[in-house]
Amino acid sequence: MRLYDSARRGVFTLEAGPVVTMYSCGITPYDSAHLGHAFVYLSFDVLQRRLRDAGHETRCVRNVTDVDDDILRKARELGVNYLDLAAQEMVRFDRDMQLINLLPVYSEPRATGAIPEILTLIGATFDQGLAYEVDGRVYFEVSKFPRFGQVSHESRDGMLELAAQHGGNPDDPRKRDPLDFVLWQPSLEDEPAWESRWGAGRPGWHIECSALALRDLGETLDVHGGGRDLAFPHHECEAAQSESVTGVPFVKHWMHVGLVGLDGTKMSKSLGNLVFVEDLVARAEPAAVRLSLLDQQYRTDWEWREELLSRAQSRLATWRSTLTTGRASTVLEDVRAALDDDLDTPSALLAIDDAAHAGVNVAPAAALLGITL
Repeated sequence: MRLYDSARRGVFTLEAGPVVTMYSCGITPYDSAHLGHAFVYLSFDVLQRRLRDAGHETRCVRNVTDVDDDILRKARELGVNYLDLAAQEMVRFDRDMQLINLLPVYSEPRATGAIPEILTLIGATFDQGLAYEVDGRVYFEVSKFPRFGQVSHESRDGMLELAAQHGGNPDDPRKRDPLDFVLWQPSLEDEPAWESRWGAGRPGWHIECSALALRDLGETLDVHGGGRDLAFPHHECEAAQSESVTGVPFVKHWMHVGLVGLDGTKMSKSLGNLVFVEDLVARAEPAAVRLSLLDQQYRTDWEWREELLSRAQSRLATWRSTLTTGRASTVLEDVRAALDDDLDTPSALLAIDDAAHAGVNVAPAAALLGITL
């Protein structure tokens, strides 16, 4: 299998042993997960299915960020406990992922369930002189990590702009460098707090994924990724803090998934231009929703259009018309070859279309893509 690696900026063979370790950054459950989230997790799902089909065991960890600025702000607005809000939204998220037939993940750890590991990792960076403390805040010092930028390849100006967009607060006067990022911070009076050697507080955004990945999967992951918008700052910071402590590569293969847009703009909770799985399955069967997503190349940005759903429903009808036939075909091998070519799901679907029009039973090939006819 050959996959595009964001850090190396090219398509490379995925060097995998019998067990393939994968980490997919999960949601912050303060609002409903939208189609952009579903597209990311579906891409990792297809990768897992093909690897299992090839005889590998896969262990995919998908975290839940149940404590950060966004969820605490939303809980404050609603007047509810942040953990109650997270539990409510995770029920909806799990239901949506089941509707589009995602495989269960190996583990789904929560940030609040890893505070000891987070504090241990922060302590290691601090004790090695990689971090500093000001007013109860602990910052990672990016100048101590010469490879900072290895994942995203952003210029310094680009990093500063993205840091400002994603809550990195480059204008914080406590920082030695505007790109230094928070590992630990004091909590506000109405926020949860845990005791630490730097005072009571809570973790920053990036440290949880490093702590969870190292705990659940080991020092070096085979595949790690998420939406393309996470490359900087999130994944860049993860790699820096992890490799600084372990001294070994954090990730062998970085996999970033394209962004889904609506009406010319990327879907985002802040803008409210969202499409939800639960709304789509009210108009079409779940398999059609999954098929609509599979019709997109995983690392390409694309726009949701309503006709994708009707096209998928028509496609399913054609595929199902072959269930009583039994002609031999290479369609399953054709689908495998397409997936091995940088997860080319659109080509896989076309191969199934051709076989179906030739009267071949395409159920086994569809099943490899997670579609039950």
